[in-house]
Formats: sequence, structure tokens, C-alpha cells
Amino acid sequence: MAATATKTELNVRPLHDRIIVQRIEEGEQKVGGIIIPDSAKEKPQQGKVVAAGAGKIKDDGTRVALDVKAGDTILFGKYSGQEIKIDGEEYLIMREDEVLAVTNDSKKK
Repeated sequence: MAATATKTELNVRPLHDRIIVQRIEEGEQKVGGIIIPDSAKEKPQQGKVVAAGAGKIKDDGTRVALDVKAGDTILFGKYSGQEIKIDGEEYLIMREDEVLAVTNDSKKK
């Protein structure tokens, strides 16, 4: 999966204030020296934004640009977004207001 994580071009464009996120897999989880099997691991709550919509339209018709952009590494809630599959890869599509934070890792790249 690491080889496809660098793929940033999708044939899908999210609308309005929605973003498409690819989860970032964390390393092996160990608790007290015990390796937790993949089936018992929690899904990562960190991801990379691969596509972002143009922004939310307010009642007066003006568009508010998103704070996040493609390439940002974000943190999100455990139950955020809707899981989707595009070209065989799993992604999340969520509204920008479900994003909890943008990590500093985004600025290093």
C-alpha cells in the first residue's frame, strides 16, 4: 500500500466543503511487549488529503475557501467520514468540519 500512497491524482473531485483522505497506516502496535494482530488494531485517525473541494457556499452566495488543501496531513475523529473505494484503493470522504487538526508533517513535504 505504501507504493500507492504517493499517488495523488484521482478521477474524482469532492464537492463544496468535502475532502478525500487516504489513511496513514501506523507502525505495528505493541502493548506490554505483545504484538496486536491486524484484526484487533484500530483504524488510524491520521491521513493525507488527496483532494479538496472548492469551499462552502454561504447563504449570501459567497464561497468560503477551505483551510485544508491536497497534501496536508490531518487528524480526524474515529468515526469521521464515509469510507469509499476509488480505483481499488480505500479512502475517506468527509466534510472539512470533521477535521480536528493539520499536523506539522504537512509543512516538511
